[in-house]
Amino acid sequence: MTAAVTDAGRPPGSAATGEPHSTEANGTEMPGPGSTGPGRPTGKPALKLVLLGAGCSAGWLASVLVGGFLDPGAVVHRIALAAHILALVMSFGAILVLDWVGLLWLLGRRDVHDTRRLDSAAQPLIWAGLAILLISGALLHPDLSGPPTQVKLVSILLLMLNGLVLTRTMKQLHLLPPATLFTAMAAGLRARLLAALCISQACWWTSVLVGLLNSTLRRWTAG
Repeated sequence: MTAAVTDAGRPPGSAATGEPHSTEANGTEMPGPGSTGPGRPTGKPALKLVLLGAGCSAGWLASVLVGGFLDPGAVVHRIALAAHILALVMSFGAILVLDWVGLLWLLGRRDVHDTRRLDSAAQPLIWAGLAILLISGALLHPDLSGPPTQVKLVSILLLMLNGLVLTRTMKQLHLLPPATLFTAMAAGLRARLLAALCISQACWWTSVLVGLLNSTLRRWTAG
């Protein structure tokens, strides 16, 4: 997703958990005590990331189990389908806008803090949309035995977990000066950011295309 990075991807010289840091005469910041180096979450931030990941996995698993055993009927199915589509538009639309602004920053057309302002506004829409997708998806009674559905479900789990990591990385990215260019960032941070964004886009597009394929096949079968 574009929206996700924290202590992973920490800019060189920033403190790991908010400890004070020193500055040399040439302006280079030195890590504070307790830092394990840039890009490595420690202590409470790492624990929080693990707990959030466990929560997302539990919600995903509950959605899969309910969807596999519950057949709510035609009326509820239609309502759930409408909610599913609206949630997809809300969350995926926000992701596309965020990634577009991020691309403009990569091209030097925006500063890095433009993504911060948009990210703070888009995050509630993205995660609310994902929650509605899980709930409505469980009421659609998906065919869990079909390979396309299995691919879609795995993609959704991956994009949620990747989204947590990406959100943490973005927080560290936004600590950089506004004029920071992508090419001026540490190589490790660039690699993590690009990997997270590519995974986000791959998972979102896979989920959307498989959902359209399943919907089309179900309509043809019903006809």
